[in-house]
Amino acid sequence: MRKTAFLIFCLTAIFSSAPMYGQQPGVCYDEWFTPDRLRIDLVLSGNAQHQEIALSALVHECGWSGPKTSLTDPFRYGEYFYELRSGETVLFSRGFCTLFQEWLSTEEAKTVTRAFTNCIWTPFPKRPCELVISHRNWNTGEFEETFHYTIDPSKKSISHEKENFWEVVKVQDSGDTEEKVDLLFIAEGYTLEEMPKFISDVKRMTEAMFLLEPYRSHRPDFNVWAVKSVSEESGTDIPNQDIWRNTVLNSSFYTFEEDRYLTAPDHLSVARAASGAPFDALFVLVNSQKYGGGGIYNFYSLTTVDNRWTEEVLIHEFGHSFAGLGDEYYTPGAMDEMYNKKVEPWEPNITTLVDFGSKWKDLLTPGVQIPTPAVEANMNVVGVFEGAGYQSKGIYRPVMDCRMRVNQCEGFCPVCRRVIERMIDFWCGRKVTE
Repeated sequence: MRKTAFLIFCLTAIFSSAPMYGQQPGVCYDEWFTPDRLRIDLVLSGNAQHQEIALSALVHECGWSGPKTSLTDPFRYGEYFYELRSGETVLFSRGFCTLFQEWLSTEEAKTVTRAFTNCIWTPFPKRPCELVISHRNWNTGEFEETFHYTIDPSKKSISHEKENFWEVVKVQDSGDTEEKVDLLFIAEGYTLEEMPKFISDVKRMTEAMFLLEPYRSHRPDFNVWAVKSVSEESGTDIPNQDIWRNTVLNSSFYTFEEDRYLTAPDHLSVARAASGAPFDALFVLVNSQKYGGGGIYNFYSLTTVDNRWTEEVLIHEFGHSFAGLGDEYYTPGAMDEMYNKKVEPWEPNITTLVDFGSKWKDLLTPGVQIPTPAVEANMNVVGVFEGAGYQSKGIYRPVMDCRMRVNQCEGFCPVCRRVIERMIDFWCGRKVTE
């Protein structure tokens, strides 16, 4: 479950741009970066009318496990976008989403100001460079620069403290980290005595993931890791049932008063748990039987491990956090202001038809009617079906049913499969096809 809110960022704006596909020419990893990883801890605060970004800390972590050739983001997905710059040269960039940005769409945000932690990562720079963070504008769908900070790697204020001593286990070894997608599972709600169960759960989730295309064909492109982050108590918080557990990530159901929405609201705790491990994608396994999960693009996914729908939730939520896929389900009359229908959503599998040429127009079944009627004859058609992104009108999805719409669906549609494969190519350092 993931919601997306487009809010106007009420700060002075300068529009930014970046190449759509491929690495920016002239950027050599070894020239600009050390072999290590830099974590940038942020605090996002505000309300529905105004929001701000503040720097909390810079942390020197273990080795950089991401690709050394795919340094600049070709997709520009997400509600936020960050870059490292030297003059006019973009050295590194990534898009991302936040739990704070989702909270901005709630009723509470209209009257209350709150703050949320958030973390982003870059390779550790060899010399000073500019960090620029942008936010997507509701009216235009474009990114606007909202935060600047000069990172000087020689500053002694950058923490080099080891944040945990938890064991990191390599579950699947497919090769060098910079040439593979490094998927890290983090234990939540597992006591020390339950660590054998955690590793067993990781292996079960790994096998479930690679049963489904396109992951099955791309299994050799993944390394799988597990960090044994120990909790004092087993399980997770379920506030609406008055259940509270002392766990390492302080995860909780009932996020934004939604019974099945499971998150770890303090993103810093998740980042610290992962600080000694290689990763490109994070997945939190929560030791509970209750149905639920969550996924935030380019940060993490969560699911419980002992529910009958666990494997299906894992696949759906990873589609959000890893590939930036949007929800294709909707409830008639609900959340009809979630998207500005005058701009094209950034999610690659939903459209308002404002700029459909940038989505899956090339994959349409020849001769298909647009919009495409949701009738049995079109069950296996790639078309433009109305109803997606939580909205029944004005937002469209590629097929009648896909794993991003219903858990019971056999797999991903051709559009979502292509999106996932492009993301795998990116994290493996291969050229992303247009």
